[in-house]
Amino acid sequence: MTTERDYYEILEISRDASEEQIKKAYRKKALQYHPDRNPGDKSAEDNFKEATEAYEVLKNPQTRQVYDQYGHAGLRQGAGAGGFGGGFAGFDIADALRAFMRDFGGFGGFEDIFGGFGGTSNRGRTVHRGRDLRVDLQLSLEEIAEGVSKKIKVNYKSTCDSCNGSGAANEEAKKTCPQCKGSGEIRQITRSLLGQMVRVAPCDYCKGDGTIITDFCPECHGSGLVDDKKTITVRIPPGVTTGNYLTMSGEGNHGPRGGPPGDVIVVVTEKEHEHFTRSGDDIVYEVPISFSQAALGTKLNVPTLAGESELNVPAGTQSGKVFKFRNKGIKHLRGLGRGDQLVRVIVWTPTKLGPEEKKLFEQLADNEKINPPRSSKSFFEKLKETLGV
Repeated sequence: MTTERDYYEILEISRDASEEQIKKAYRKKALQYHPDRNPGDKSAEDNFKEATEAYEVLKNPQTRQVYDQYGHAGLRQGAGAGGFGGGFAGFDIADALRAFMRDFGGFGGFEDIFGGFGGTSNRGRTVHRGRDLRVDLQLSLEEIAEGVSKKIKVNYKSTCDSCNGSGAANEEAKKTCPQCKGSGEIRQITRSLLGQMVRVAPCDYCKGDGTIITDFCPECHGSGLVDDKKTITVRIPPGVTTGNYLTMSGEGNHGPRGGPPGDVIVVVTEKEHEHFTRSGDDIVYEVPISFSQAALGTKLNVPTLAGESELNVPAGTQSGKVFKFRNKGIKHLRGLGRGDQLVRVIVWTPTKLGPEEKKLFEQLADNEKINPPRSSKSFFEKLKETLGV
């Protein structure tokens, strides 16, 4: 960050906020910007880190006092390298997640809200969430118009039954990590003018598990996961369009070592229709009519999403005229009602005429009643009038 924002401003609290108010404000910000709720959103990730940094400083009476007196400069001078220092150097997303889980891992149902994510549990061991799965689902216009339930086959990773997800061939094959002594984390203590500051990181030797495996499970080869298949039912609401997606929580890959499962993301694609094109929640149908039908008028049976409807084409209808069938379109995704069906008539011009047809059209060509009216003024005369010349 190039600009150091005020920590109180970041958490939207007053400078005399209590410890409980600081904690509550941070909880709200963390819920709003957590990476699991905003996958791929760099701005949300930065906001999450920024809020966590502010919380880490203000929740500690010592660092808060220094910040209140000297601002960011006081923290930089006092904390030294590895401190908070008003930027994100040395304070990355992993630090922010660990700090969050340290204080809120079992507080207020955060794990339920986010469906589980990599971080530090109350016991210190890293919990890895299962990967999300994407499923592309093609839907017809008829299915989109009314909504539909679909059964989807999913290939996913499930917990290995042989080792119960541990990845070990047997209990004897699981050993306590010699580096972290089973805690799953390493604590680094930095001493400064402000006192001791502790930085907690997952153990790199056991990857935060707290145990190491000396003999892998022959079924899953140590991963704790095996290939599996299942069928899930997804309810698609009416009015969706290409690119819309639904999240099936907890239906994705199981997490390693007993971690929570990921989600199945169902992404909708609209199939091209044989007769109709879509315009928002309206559907459009083009029907060709002959010159005589346009001139004399006619009645046509027109297909709709719910069957055929009769269209009355009055005499003298021009090519391109649009008629409307109300409430024959697609149900609205949000709210009541539905779109319309628009029927555009196109006067068809024959391209191959026999001698008799040519003679008939030649006779009609001189009839002023069936030819478009001609203006008495030329194009250039109209242009002069427009320009005032």
